[in-house]
Amino acid sequence: METSTGKQRRFTRNLMDWHRTHNDRSLPWKGEKDPYRIWLSEVILQQTRAQQGIPYYLKFLEAFPDIHAMAAAEDEAVFRLWQGLGYYNRCRNMLATARYLARECGGIFPGSYELLLGLKGIGPYTAAAIGSFAFGLPLAVVDGNVYRVLARHFGIELSPGSSEGKKIFQSLADALPDPADSAGYNQAIMDLGATVCTPAAPKCTLCPVLENCFAYRHEATSLLPVRVKKQPVRKRYFHYLLFRTPAHVWIRKREGKDIWRDLYEPWLLETDAPVDERRIAEEEIIRQWKLPPEHIRFEGASTQRLTHQLIETRFFSVHLPELRPVQEDHGSWIEWTALKNYAFPKTLVSFFEKKQYF
Repeated sequence: METSTGKQRRFTRNLMDWHRTHNDRSLPWKGEKDPYRIWLSEVILQQTRAQQGIPYYLKFLEAFPDIHAMAAAEDEAVFRLWQGLGYYNRCRNMLATARYLARECGGIFPGSYELLLGLKGIGPYTAAAIGSFAFGLPLAVVDGNVYRVLARHFGIELSPGSSEGKKIFQSLADALPDPADSAGYNQAIMDLGATVCTPAAPKCTLCPVLENCFAYRHEATSLLPVRVKKQPVRKRYFHYLLFRTPAHVWIRKREGKDIWRDLYEPWLLETDAPVDERRIAEEEIIRQWKLPPEHIRFEGASTQRLTHQLIETRFFSVHLPELRPVQEDHGSWIEWTALKNYAFPKTLVSFFEKKQYF
């Protein structure tokens, strides 16, 4: 690892020169000073690529232009806008923080790193981002783009995901920001990683800090940063039974600690392997209704990859002549026209849109 003080200073100086003269990356939150808007963008961008996050950011600002508007919103309205972003704990924490700040702090974000870090859903990265971009605090913002730039330039051969690696990266990152413009520095290094020092096929000839880059000199750009061994992927088989009449459909809200908590879904059968209509007909709830076989219809299948899970989903329509009781807590019959007012997991949204149920 090459981290002399002289090399660090040259790195920051060259990066800031590039930021002032050549960094033309355009993002709607770039240069923003309003802590609410910075916070909103950072929450959306956790586990989400910038281009995917832009339309969500703009929709949220239109619906909730300030923290008081978000704090006053119904849960369903916020989850509906979040629909498709995944990792719904982010949305729950965002709502909790908005309501806390509106109720206890007059809608004002705290201006210190420590107090920001105490807010629900705000970790070291988000606290540093708000502190630097909104309040000009001399903090280093460290995300995946920054890890990649630092690992390659300074030759850090430790994984950013390891405990030792995190300490090394954070220590180096803290030493690099321009004390006169930490926000500009943080924006510059993240943009460099996103547009030049990319994961695959980096544009090294366009890099403003190519001089003394360890990875370039040692032809190691494909080897850095060091990757941690991935966790095994759990495969799950979901079978959604759409209990329906001509005017109504049955849904329930997911609860507990599993995926998609607080989102809605039809009746779910989870099994160890895919099943067909014949197996569906053996379910107790179907048998007690004494439905003819043709009332159960396979509607299609899809697959969704989560971080450590692969969800293979099959959809079945169960046609009923009239409303019937469903022995399931927290479920209810709703009119088809109301379906669009509820928040569903991405898999179900895609299915409903394809079938033109929305």
